[in-house]
Amino acid sequence: MTVYVLVHGAWLGSWVWKKILGPIREKGHDVNPITLTGMGDRIHLARKEYGMETAVQDVVNLIEYEDLHDVVLVGHSFAGKVISAVYDRIPDRIRLLLYLDAFVPQKTREPQGGLEQTDKAEREIFEKAVKVEGSGWKLGIPDEFVDDLTWDLKGENREWFFSKITPWPAKLDFDSITLSEKVDNAKKAYILCNRDWEDIGQDWKDFISSLDGKYKLLVSAHYPMITIPEETVKAILELSQ
Repeated sequence: MTVYVLVHGAWLGSWVWKKILGPIREKGHDVNPITLTGMGDRIHLARKEYGMETAVQDVVNLIEYEDLHDVVLVGHSFAGKVISAVYDRIPDRIRLLLYLDAFVPQKTREPQGGLEQTDKAEREIFEKAVKVEGSGWKLGIPDEFVDDLTWDLKGENREWFFSKITPWPAKLDFDSITLSEKVDNAKKAYILCNRDWEDIGQDWKDFISSLDGKYKLLVSAHYPMITIPEETVKAILELSQ
């Protein structure tokens, strides 16, 4: 039996894993999805001061209070920052970091993954969205990113997705993380999503060649746990071996 902890990405909650929980449990594994404070069914707890420290503590507390050990810690999207920082706190509890179309940390002792490292054009979009529509501290999905993130969400899947997403505390996105050497040595695996793996640029090729662990390539937009749950389950299980 493998113990999984699933950490969702921006605008989501534990609900986003709904289609893959049953199939993983049917294989005899223990699956623990979490909703981070201020998102999903915990949207009522959202506060402007909640950032990475709150998210990291959410996951650390789940693992410690549920007495979980030998964990495969799965992080989607921005939660690549979260799971990396969690490993830095409690490496003895975690067997594998699995990055699902997620932020992948560099082997550096400098702050990373924060607003200051974001592409200028993207940073300006985020800052405008927070200022204009987010009361100065919340961030919804900017219109400029909807097509790229959701091009394969169709019909009922699309309707369900957009009925569930919530703005999230922008500090979660804007905060950087600073990691120790412990994370450099963690066992890692990766699931990457793209529209067409036969036609990728040199940047993608360089990124893939830099990965220090096993990986799977899925033809999907940013939410394969919704659009291709069978393939996502297969990838998670295979990479966890």
